[in-house]
Formats: sequence, C-alpha cells, structure tokens
Amino acid sequence: MADQMVSARPATTDEWLRDARRARTLSLATLAWLGAESALGLAAGLGSHSVALIGWGVSSLVEALASLIVVWRFTGSRTHSADAEDKARKAVAISFWLLAPYLLVHVAHDLEAGHRAVPSVLGIVVTSVSLVSMPLLGRAKRRLGARLHSAATSGEGTQNLLCALLAAGVLAGLGLNAIGCWWADPVMAVLLAAVAVREGRKAWRGHSCCH
Repeated sequence: MADQMVSARPATTDEWLRDARRARTLSLATLAWLGAESALGLAAGLGSHSVALIGWGVSSLVEALASLIVVWRFTGSRTHSADAEDKARKAVAISFWLLAPYLLVHVAHDLEAGHRAVPSVLGIVVTSVSLVSMPLLGRAKRRLGARLHSAATSGEGTQNLLCALLAAGVLAGLGLNAIGCWWADPVMAVLLAAVAVREGRKAWRGHSCCH
C-alpha cells in the first residue's frame, strides 16, 4: 500500500520541531548500529563467499547514507527549509539505486569464478539481530515522516524495513545453501537489486511503501 508524501511542509509548530529532533536522533542511533552491521556483514560475507551477505553489508552502508541525509535535513536552518526536504528526498532515492549495480556485478563475477557460499554463523547472528531491530526503527521513522510531511524521513524508514526483509531473505538463502541449494544466494542478491531499484523510484516520486 503506497502513501504519497505531501510535498508542502506544514508550519513549524513546537510539536513539529520535537518530531524533527526525534527524527534526527533516531537517524544518529541508526548510524551507530549500521556501522557495526555493515562491518560484520561484510566480514561474514567475504569469509563465506556469500554474495547475498556481502550485498547486505553494502546495503547497510547505503542505509547509513540515507540516515546521514536525514540528519543533514534536520540540522540548523535546513530544518525549516522546504528546498532541503526536496533535496533530501531525491538523495535518499539515489542511495537506493547505488546498491543494485554492485549486486548484479558481484553476482556475475561469483558465478563466472564458480564461488559457492558456505554457512556463516556470524552472518546468521548479525542478520537475526537486524530482523528484530530494524522493523522497530523503520515503523517509528515512517510515523515521524508522515507527521513531518517528510518523504526523506519516511524513505529512510522504508530502507530500515527493507533491511529487515533483506535480513530474512539472506537468512533463508544461508539456510538453503546449508542443504546444498547453492543457487539461493545469487538469486536472493538479484532480488535485492530489483527491490532497491523499485524503492528508489518510489522515493524519488515522493512515495513510501509499507512492507
């Protein structure tokens, strides 16, 4: 179900400003976790030759970029700027699109080289934590985005929800790999690329998708 974000910014009431500060605080907290998540995901992916895990680790960096954009959006004089909101919304959309080509190139390379993913305990642990925590952050940011009329904030929340879906997909892929279904890992990576392109297009248009 898609909800179109209203482009006009409401008057900056005290409640609106409190929500803006909450959005910035949540984004800063998300940055701290995503830094650890990305490092651990990449380490697990490189250690197990899992393109889905590597892609998930890179997607955490993309999410961190979206969080930085929202922090930028609600800092200083930009808090009151409709122009800053428009720029932030488009920047969040671009951050979605950064992931797709990387995933496709990496999948092609691994298939050509004959790499096969192996089970990764570290990957299972990190993705499981994100599967639990990211929906909480994503829903909170989407609620704030609706109240702030901020497609950038809502888009960041959508990325957090997407991260949880990616974590579930990567976990499923790791499980299938463990029983010999080697194709599950690259298939999941390609699906992640397609979802990233779709969500980027919606963010650019000022829409937010509820997963």
